[in-house]
Amino acid sequence: MDSFRRCMERTLWKVPMAKVVWTEEFHLEFDSCLEYASITFGKSTAKKWADEIAKFEHRASLFPTSYSPEHLLEGKRFLYRSCQVMSRRFKLIFYYDEVEDTIHLVDIWDTRMNPQALIRRIK
Repeated sequence: MDSFRRCMERTLWKVPMAKVVWTEEFHLEFDSCLEYASITFGKSTAKKWADEIAKFEHRASLFPTSYSPEHLLEGKRFLYRSCQVMSRRFKLIFYYDEVEDTIHLVDIWDTRMNPQALIRRIK
């Protein structure tokens, strides 16, 4: 068992991981979502939402292209991808820069809002 654990530890730390970068817009929008969750549903829900984002970041850093392209943003400058989070109430919008091996989180969408208004926020 010890040799297996040592082998796994040596293997895991060598796994390449993409860097995750939050844009200022994403950061502000996510803070707003957490404040809303805390006020409306309680601090434990806000913590669950924050934990869910951390899990997304970990998976995305290991497998940045594992999320589907966002069809509403086809034809934009980057290949935007999305991930539904927080009871499918929100979508994380991001793109992966293969050259820099970086994931750029650009927006978080409330899926109850008008999609056209959300699309206009993406530059």
